[in-house]
Amino acid sequence: MTTAAIRLVVGLGNPGPKYTGTRHNAGFWFVEALADRAGVALRMDRKFQGVAGRWREGEADVHLLCPTTYMNHSGRAVAALANFHRIPPEAILVVHDEIDLPPGVVRLKQGGGHGGHNGLRDIVAALGTRAFARLRLGVGHPGSSDRVIPYVLHAPGRGERADIDAAVAAALDVMPLLATGDWDRAQQQLHTRD
Repeated sequence: MTTAAIRLVVGLGNPGPKYTGTRHNAGFWFVEALADRAGVALRMDRKFQGVAGRWREGEADVHLLCPTTYMNHSGRAVAALANFHRIPPEAILVVHDEIDLPPGVVRLKQGGGHGGHNGLRDIVAALGTRAFARLRLGVGHPGSSDRVIPYVLHAPGRGERADIDAAVAAALDVMPLLATGDWDRAQQQLHTRD
């Protein structure tokens, strides 16, 4: 596991009211909750093709980003901000919905493939590496691969949303650790809550 302090947190989702409450926007929910908890204003930044802000945690200076390029082109925004601020891939945390985890389960992961997630696929292509960290927010699986797209583009039920929100809250609690590079403690705290 990396010891790099996180300098950029990217939440994946799709812009616009049509998608706001959908499972595919779990990454947006996380970054918005982090900004709210930290008292950070998120504003549209055309240079970075997304809604952005900055969170300061002690000595740490962390950029927040929700790309407004739509999920399949998330890499444009991530690469634009990372290149401008000279943030290496190892210092980037991408937060996304994960159908292979049930609602309420959250996992930290360093590197790896895209697992069929188009947002991750585009970020890998744009950065030229898989060496960024991921925060995987479980949203559950529809049971059949041909139902995945409509499933993630619909809102979860009330109980599922409560479980996802609980996972978001648990992940927010470890963000100060990730901002200082304390991955071992962050993983231990997050992964032993289940």
